[in-house]
Amino acid sequence: MERQIPKNVRQIGNVSDSPKIYVEDYVDTFFAQLSEKSEKSKAPIGAFLVGDIQSGGDEDYVYIYGAIQMHDLKMSGNEYVIDEDTWKHAYEDCKQFFEDGEMLGWFVAHPGVPLTPDSSAIKLHKKSFPKKNTVFIMKDPVEKDETYFVHKMNDLMEIGGHYTYYEKNPCMQNYMIASRKKNGAVSPETVEDRAAQDFRDLVRKRGERQKRRKAGGLMYAASACLVLVLIIMGVSMVNSFDRMKSVQSKLDALADTSGSVETRETSGSVTAVTSEEQTGDGQDEEGNGDEQSVSDQSSGGQKTDEQSGQAGDEQNPNEQKSNDQADQTVSGQTSSDSSDNGSNGVYVVEEGDTLAIISRKMYGDVNHVDAICRMNGITDGNLIYVGQKLLLP
Repeated sequence: MERQIPKNVRQIGNVSDSPKIYVEDYVDTFFAQLSEKSEKSKAPIGAFLVGDIQSGGDEDYVYIYGAIQMHDLKMSGNEYVIDEDTWKHAYEDCKQFFEDGEMLGWFVAHPGVPLTPDSSAIKLHKKSFPKKNTVFIMKDPVEKDETYFVHKMNDLMEIGGHYTYYEKNPCMQNYMIASRKKNGAVSPETVEDRAAQDFRDLVRKRGERQKRRKAGGLMYAASACLVLVLIIMGVSMVNSFDRMKSVQSKLDALADTSGSVETRETSGSVTAVTSEEQTGDGQDEEGNGDEQSVSDQSSGGQKTDEQSGQAGDEQNPNEQKSNDQADQTVSGQTSSDSSDNGSNGVYVVEEGDTLAIISRKMYGDVNHVDAICRMNGITDGNLIYVGQKLLLP
């Protein structure tokens, strides 16, 4: 299957030579990790290159999209030795992680060794990778320099530069994760990561408790408001009952006097005031009393509504504040959970990201910038781009 030339690339050195070499970003990161291990152990570390070689008219292309660490790169004097056991492990890993890949070269990180292959290294390469355009990469872990050589014209010829390209590479990603777990390497940053994770869990639990307290405070405020309304309604009912009792007393007094007859002397005659007149007067009085009672009740009802409204107005700011705080808490909880970028150990750079922002997103602080750089072989923290995949330490 013919591969399309990658468009998202970064040029390293002079790429005028042939063939054109394209190294996937994860592979380049893996080389940086092996170099760091070699620098610490002061011993050579090797890896097999996995990819394919294609011809495109007048130009040949070498695509390196995988790398498998050598089980054991031995030294016999000043010569590199790749034994059968190392080859066996390499074939097994290649079949497991790079099913369609071909081993087309090797990589060596060796402190203090000149970046020029000697006759023994050339002989080993010709024996192990006799195919044309196979690649040999030498890297100095201390100086961070590297040199690419290609097998052509029956020799290892130095290539002035290559391309680093960026695209989805789940095979290499899965190999790097499995290799890290298999080796059981726990960097110092891992302890810090666990502490950061514990801190984030503590903050999350504290936020949940705060949220429950806010909800309880809201319920308490609502209950207090309801009790206040019930008290106001009870007082209004008592006042109404007192008014009704007062009206009933007046009616009873009128009933006691309804059967009597009053006589009074006038200038020429005596006019009798009968019970019907009294009853009429009583009815007028009773009517007035009822009107007053109705007026009082209306006034009392209006007062109750006003008091209830005032109580509601006094309570509303607290309720609004509680609601705002609850909304803020819920909003904060949703923002920390929505982002699943980096949950699988790989973070894809987004627009506006810097290493400090990525560190703060993933760990809650900016103290992991150096660890991210070391994990991904980044020497200049300003040279990251949108879509770049970063392994999280």
